[in-house]
Amino acid sequence: MKLLRRPLATAFLALATGLTGLTAPAQAQDTLLNVSYDVARELYKDLNPAFAKNWQAKTGRSVAVNQSHGGSSKQALAVAGGLEADVVTMNQATDVDMLASQGIVASDWRKRFAHGAAPYTSVTVFLVRKGNPKAVKDWADLTRPGLQVIVPNPKVTGNGRYTYLAAWGSVIAAGGTEAQARERVSKLFANVPVLDGGGRGATTTFTQRGIGDVLVTFENEAELIENEFGKGLFDVVYPSVTIEAEMPVALNEKVTAKRGSQALAKAYLDFLYSPEAQEIIARHNLRPRLPDVAKKHAARFPDLKTFTVDALLGGWAQVAKTHFADGGVYDQIQAGIKR
Repeated sequence: MKLLRRPLATAFLALATGLTGLTAPAQAQDTLLNVSYDVARELYKDLNPAFAKNWQAKTGRSVAVNQSHGGSSKQALAVAGGLEADVVTMNQATDVDMLASQGIVASDWRKRFAHGAAPYTSVTVFLVRKGNPKAVKDWADLTRPGLQVIVPNPKVTGNGRYTYLAAWGSVIAAGGTEAQARERVSKLFANVPVLDGGGRGATTTFTQRGIGDVLVTFENEAELIENEFGKGLFDVVYPSVTIEAEMPVALNEKVTAKRGSQALAKAYLDFLYSPEAQEIIARHNLRPRLPDVAKKHAARFPDLKTFTVDALLGGWAQVAKTHFADGGVYDQIQAGIKR
């Protein structure tokens, strides 16, 4: 079987990172590969058919959008290693910056699309078991001895990274010091019994394996869990301050040039900003950018005190170097935890 114009070696790499939708129909059609983060599966299951219908109406051509999902940093490394994504739709800017540093993504990728090339956002929240038996209300509660906190690995997942940075920033936003922020994060991660390699893995650990008192995750993932397992099993807790997660997108300059898919790939990412796509985004409990759509769905999204990495923590480049590089603060914290 011919694998949608991908070389055989790339096919095996794609399969290893969760590539789906590889059965090509008999008729000729356009194809795209979107390499994305772990908990965006359901979102793109709805967005892709909507885009295909839109594209066919505009051009008369059919299109198959294939998906690959996994931990955000793992996915970015797969693309850097040869996985031939036409577009990447990640959940943290550092992964796109890494691809830009290798010439895979344009160096000015933030300027290629509106809102810093992030068509939607989310926030980090707590999911607790029904009735909140451990009375978890804020970030300080996650440091209490004996509490188990489920978080995916910040070294390879954007979800985990946002949790780490949200806990750190919760101290800084309240006027605390870097030393106090480090103490809070150290105590929090001492309460993490297992570090899964993706946000969906962390969800499975909490919901199906029954491990942990609180799952720290994106707002949209909390709703997905309720929809999957039924209302009434879990409660969502919004902390007093949390981080705004901007979900960046970009074209793979090398692959789209090789495949001649630049126009199609750009149209796909442009579509994410359209009213139709923004409606789908909002229905998946992700915060849309279009004001009219945001207003229509305002009841879904509590008004929160939030901060961003750029505004409070010095920007993604500094955060990546200080906290998540090998030997950085996160590695130091983990080395100091006694299990």
